[in-house]
Amino acid sequence: MRVTKKVKAEQLRRLSEVYKNDGTMLHFTSPFTLLVAVILSAQCTDKRVNVITNRIFPRLDTPAKMVSLTQSQLETEIHDCGLYKAKAKNLLGMCRMLLSDYHGEVPEDFDELVKLPGVGRKTANVVRSVAFGYPAIAVDTHVFRVANRLKLAAGTTPLEVEKGLQKAIPKEDWSAAHHWLIWHGRRVCHARKPDCETCFLQNVCPSCTVKVTPWKPEE
Repeated sequence: MRVTKKVKAEQLRRLSEVYKNDGTMLHFTSPFTLLVAVILSAQCTDKRVNVITNRIFPRLDTPAKMVSLTQSQLETEIHDCGLYKAKAKNLLGMCRMLLSDYHGEVPEDFDELVKLPGVGRKTANVVRSVAFGYPAIAVDTHVFRVANRLKLAAGTTPLEVEKGLQKAIPKEDWSAAHHWLIWHGRRVCHARKPDCETCFLQNVCPSCTVKVTPWKPEE
């Protein structure tokens, strides 16, 4: 099926209706604890990250508290998270930089955020959006997969998909739509086997494996 602007608008309308009350799954109490959680979430489930952050906070909920640990001590604290050695190194580097360059506060500016160890576009966009309320679209594996399958934004890299979504989605909905796509990827549009038979986007999805009559906008 041809995915027109009207089809994309219908996709977004349905996604917003189903997931309008669903935000981030990560537990946090401040921009710093959110930043730590997002860094830990790379190649690790949000559920596992919440187990870890619930265990280490509030003992380690500020840069000063966390940086007081050695690399080995922090590795022990987060050992049940994937890539824990690299993440411990990045977290300590991030804490040192926050204390030396930003008075211990997480910066709101995108360009400043991506200077921090362990922080890339996705992490910076999540923090700006969730912690500070800026319109942003963070492209993780769920967003990348769902956006491409819907042809809401096609691309071979996260940046291409991010730019495509920015064009397809009204700016005021960027932050919310980021969560709609994540939840749809978690609950329905799974990586290995999407649940097309029960999906509410069947007739507006060009990748649907169930035979349905394509949706047509009312004249």
